[in-house]
Amino acid sequence: MKKTRKSNSKKPTFEPDVIEKDLCNLFPKEWIRNAAKETGLIKRERKIEAFVMLWTLVFSFGVHLPRNLANMKRKYVKASKKEIAESSWYMRFTPELVEFLKVCVNHAIEQLAVEQNKVLSEKLAKFKDVFIQDSTIIRLHKSLAKKWPAARSKTVAAGVKVGMLVSAVANSPKSIGIYAETTNELKTLRIGPWIKDRILLIDLGFYKHQLFAKIKQNDGYFVSRLKGNADPLIIDVYNTCPGNSIDVKGKYLSEILPKLKRQVLDVEVEISVKKPNYNGKSKTRMDTESFRLVAVYNKDEEKYHVYLTNILKDDLSPEDVAKLYGARWDIELIFKELKSRYDLDVVNTKNPQIVEAYIWIAILTLFMSRRIYNIVRKHNPKEKMVRYTQLRWSTIFTENAGDQLTLILRYYGVERTFETVMNVYQSQALDPHVNRERFRDEFWS
Repeated sequence: MKKTRKSNSKKPTFEPDVIEKDLCNLFPKEWIRNAAKETGLIKRERKIEAFVMLWTLVFSFGVHLPRNLANMKRKYVKASKKEIAESSWYMRFTPELVEFLKVCVNHAIEQLAVEQNKVLSEKLAKFKDVFIQDSTIIRLHKSLAKKWPAARSKTVAAGVKVGMLVSAVANSPKSIGIYAETTNELKTLRIGPWIKDRILLIDLGFYKHQLFAKIKQNDGYFVSRLKGNADPLIIDVYNTCPGNSIDVKGKYLSEILPKLKRQVLDVEVEISVKKPNYNGKSKTRMDTESFRLVAVYNKDEEKYHVYLTNILKDDLSPEDVAKLYGARWDIELIFKELKSRYDLDVVNTKNPQIVEAYIWIAILTLFMSRRIYNIVRKHNPKEKMVRYTQLRWSTIFTENAGDQLTLILRYYGVERTFETVMNVYQSQALDPHVNRERFRDEFWS
C-alpha cells in the first residue's frame, strides 16, 4: 500500500479583514466624507452617505451588472439599508459627482505611487520605473458629437479617448485623462522632469523625434518602434559580432536592412529634429540628435523589428530592448480588463455627466481590483505569485465583487440581514407609476 506524500506547502495565512482594512486605509471614511463635501456632491448627509455610495458604485456598478441608474439605486438601498426617493438618487449624477470620482482616482494614484508593488529586474536596476502610454476609444451616442466629436467618421458620431500612463512598479495607472476622440495622441502626453531615470515605452501613435529629444533633455529614457518611413543615417556601430561584416557606417538604414541575414544590428544613428521657434519666428529650424537603433529578427513574423532608444548598450542588449518593448502588451491587457470586465465602453446614455461618471467608476474599480490583487499576491509564496495572471484575476474579482461589498460595509458597521433584503424586495419591486392601468387588473390581482 502506497503512502501518500504529505505536502510541505502551507496555506497562506491571512489576518481577519486584511482586505477591508487595507481598502479603508486607502479611502478612510472621513476622507470620503470630506471629499464629497469639498466637491459639492453632498452638502448634508441624510439618506445618501458618501462612503456607502462610493463602495456601491465600485463593487456593484463597476462590474458586470445592468448599466442604469435604477439598478444602481437598488444596490445602494440594499447596501445602506435606507429608503431614498428616485429624485434624491438621480440628482447625484451631476458634475459634482464627476469631480468627486476624479478626486478619488487622483487620491488612489497618489497613494499607490508611494508603494512598490512590483520590483524591476536586475537588468533594470539603474532605472526607477518603466512607463507605458496609450489610449482607447469609447463610442458614444451621436447627440454628444459637439462635445466629443469622433475622428474619421463620415456621419455624425461621438467618441471619447481615454489616455493612460501606466507604471510597471506601481502595477497601476500613473495618470489618466479623458479627451475628445479627435485629440492628437501627442497632446495626451506631456514630458517633464518626472521622466528622469525612468523608461517610457512609446507606441507609434506617439512617434515624434521632438518627443524623443525632450525625453533625453530631461534625463529620461525611451524605447519606440521605428516609423516605417524613417530612414536614419548610421554614424557608429556598437556590436562587432561576425554577423555584422557589412560596412554600415555612413549609410542609411534602407541600404543596410535588406542585406542583413537574421543578424542583430546595433548602431548609433542621426535623425533630424525640428527645433521650437523663438521670438515669434515662423521659420522652421532643424537640428540633429543621435540615438541608438537596434534591429532584431522576429521569427514569427519573418521580418526585422527595428527600435529607436537612448538606453546605453551596456545597460540592455538588443534582444533585451526588444523584450522590454514587448511589455507594452501590459497596457493592452489593462484596456481589455476595463472593457471586458468593468464595462468601460458600455455607455448607454446621452447625459455627458453620466458618461464621465461611468468612465471614472470603471477606472476606480480597476484600482480596487489591482489593490486586492497585490494583497493576494503578497500573501502567497514567490513561486505562486507569477501564476496570478491579470485577466484571470479580474474574472474572479468580478464574480466576488458583491461579497466584497458586503464585507467592506460590515467593516464600517453596516450589516446586511434578511430584513434588509426583504425591505428591498418590498420597496424596490413596486412600480413607481401609482396611477398606471395594469393588464388584467379587472380580472384578477
